[in-house]
Amino acid sequence: MLLRTADPFRDFDRLTQQILGTTNRPAVMPMDAWREGDAFVLEFDLPGVAKESIDLDVERNVLTVRAERLAKNGDWEMLATERSRGLFSRQLVLGDNLDLERIDATYADGVLRLTIPVAEKAKPRKIEIRQVGADESAEPRAIDAS
Repeated sequence: MLLRTADPFRDFDRLTQQILGTTNRPAVMPMDAWREGDAFVLEFDLPGVAKESIDLDVERNVLTVRAERLAKNGDWEMLATERSRGLFSRQLVLGDNLDLERIDATYADGVLRLTIPVAEKAKPRKIEIRQVGADESAEPRAIDAS
């Protein structure tokens, strides 16, 4: 059972945390990011958010994630309100080494997961070394086929 006590300072502190956020609970959606093989993976926690209210945009190299958690309406008195409601938005500047044309997005169990492959031009590659003899120059030569 939840007990509600009248403490205006605590209520003001809770309101300030919801609006400004704290280091423990930021006002934006929490995120984890890591590299997994040839892809970067981003996960955003969005519990209680319907998939239809999530919007993803990429413009140049800026990824914008928007989501909305609607307030529940009803004929009751709230005893505790600690979960943020309303519109959430987060922007990330992504490097040129990612393939922004092939972002894969999935949503399950309140977690939005984005998988962004590394661009082919940014992947490590071997460079062949040609052997040049004493009588050969490093300059390419045309070969006479006659």
